Amino acid sequence: MDLAQPLPFRFQLASLPPEAERLRHDIRAFLAEELGGFAPELKAQSWSGFNPDFSRKLGARGFIGLTWPKAYGGHERSALERYVVIEELLAAGAPVAAHWVADRQSGPLLLKFGSEEQRRRVVPGIAKGETYFAIGMSEPDSGSDLASVRTRATRTNDGWRINGTKLWSSWAHKAHYMIALFRTGEGADQRQMGLTQFLVDLATPGIKIRPIADLTGHEHFNEVVFDNVLLPHGALIGAEGQGWAQVTAELAYERSGPERFLSSMMLLKHLVAAAGANPSERVAIAIGRMTARLHALRKLSLSVATQLQAGANPALEAALVKDVGAVFEQEIPDIAHDLFGLEPSLKADDALRRVQAYLTQVSPSFSLRGGTREILRGIIARGLGLR
Repeated sequence: MDLAQPLPFRFQLASLPPEAERLRHDIRAFLAEELGGFAPELKAQSWSGFNPDFSRKLGARGFIGLTWPKAYGGHERSALERYVVIEELLAAGAPVAAHWVADRQSGPLLLKFGSEEQRRRVVPGIAKGETYFAIGMSEPDSGSDLASVRTRATRTNDGWRINGTKLWSSWAHKAHYMIALFRTGEGADQRQMGLTQFLVDLATPGIKIRPIADLTGHEHFNEVVFDNVLLPHGALIGAEGQGWAQVTAELAYERSGPERFLSSMMLLKHLVAAAGANPSERVAIAIGRMTARLHALRKLSLSVATQLQAGANPALEAALVKDVGAVFEQEIPDIAHDLFGLEPSLKADDALRRVQAYLTQVSPSFSLRGGTREILRGIIARGLGLR
């Protein structure tokens, strides 16, 4: 790497427009009304909390599909307005898992690469908070190396015949659709060029969905097995062989949002409350450092949102935000323990220990979802010319 050359990252300071701050007032009022009775440990689940009733209410109020064309049920607002809504949902601990993947990446991908029939049939239901998606990328023995996926789609006269397995597909057992990456090409030179994306109706015969329990006992991860499944020709998204370019664009949506640094926000709030108005110097320094890191991560993430609004593909910047954000999120439960010496317990009387217990158990997954740390750092190193 030539240190005399400028770094390849395209981060620029971005500010929120007045309409975004006006929308913040609206979403806060909605959340105050809807989340008043939610327990702190439920709020700690945030974007892992599956609540279809809440998603439908959110859709009815116009907070899903914010940037999409009105012709498909959207509201034609800016990416920065959507950003404000997302950070308010996460900061409040709203249960958004039902519609999360569909709103964040599946809908935008269909609008960009899908057929008109796919868009008309599926996207309006997402905007209503009634149609849910799972991600079909990772596979057994592949991890985050998407170029090594082996689930195969074979073209036949009747459609596409699918055989293979997808893994870690969050909420697939409750979703209606999956956007899946399958191998359609042959030969050693087809590692990336032989991949294609498909719109999969998860009610299709031959699809077996097996939930996987996490450390908390919750089931949101899944193994999805395709046993000689027949998809119609119209299930293909975009062009055959263009799946790698499409999934790279999709991952920019997945890796860059405020969920990549706000997953432990509920615990940070309780730490600030426990510190009180006159914290010790040690506690004040720790909270000050976390606040500064949070502010910096938000600026980075806002910059990516601005690039997405401009139609760019900030894959490198998104990988950096996701990696640095996951480190931050995972450190907060340890910091909580170091500062106050409290043993986390889901059965504790105080909310701090219950929230701490939940996030202590789930935080290891923060560096897995959206791409493992090793894969992300490989992407960053390649962007820096180090490999």
